[in-house]
Amino acid sequence: MLPRLRTLTLAVAPALCATAILTAPPATAEVEPGGWQSVSPTFTEQERGCGQIDGLTFRLTCSTASGDQRAERRYATYTGGTRQFEGYFRITGLNGTRISLKQTFHESASGPYFMLAVERGGRLYAVHGGTTLSNAGTVGATVRVNTVHQVGSQHRTYINGSLKHTYASPGGSFYDKFGAYRTNSGNGTATVEWSNIRFWRK
Repeated sequence: MLPRLRTLTLAVAPALCATAILTAPPATAEVEPGGWQSVSPTFTEQERGCGQIDGLTFRLTCSTASGDQRAERRYATYTGGTRQFEGYFRITGLNGTRISLKQTFHESASGPYFMLAVERGGRLYAVHGGTTLSNAGTVGATVRVNTVHQVGSQHRTYINGSLKHTYASPGGSFYDKFGAYRTNSGNGTATVEWSNIRFWRK
């Protein structure tokens, strides 16, 4: 019996490895494919108020409903062409609500242009306009976000591979940000883990 058991174990192991490979996040852009060039923009980190950053984990440790409470990565400015961002987030704690997760910031207009935020309960929405994009942002769930930005034309947001939001885009200079940031009507506490961050352009 023992030799047969060992043989069975060896047969199962490759199958388990294959399953792990199939469920791993993809290594290439999955939305609007074709002609993309992978890029690695530089970034800085922003910790303000009760915001804390530990690698790709972003926390708001207070329930303060005023002031600048943020923990974010801010990537290098771009000024033209088409840019794609991809990242996966998992909210591991959300006692607060209305926390911004991903921003496309209009630098030359000195203000947020697109903000993806989450309410307690998992509703993902566009801060400007209030459009609901998905209810996938529940605590513990992994969510993929892609934004495709054609500067001077249109900004598109995908949740888990499905187009959920389109927004007319002016020209100018922009940059990407992600993490955990208290919106004007929000408050912590919140913990968000990001992973598999990628950027492309064409």
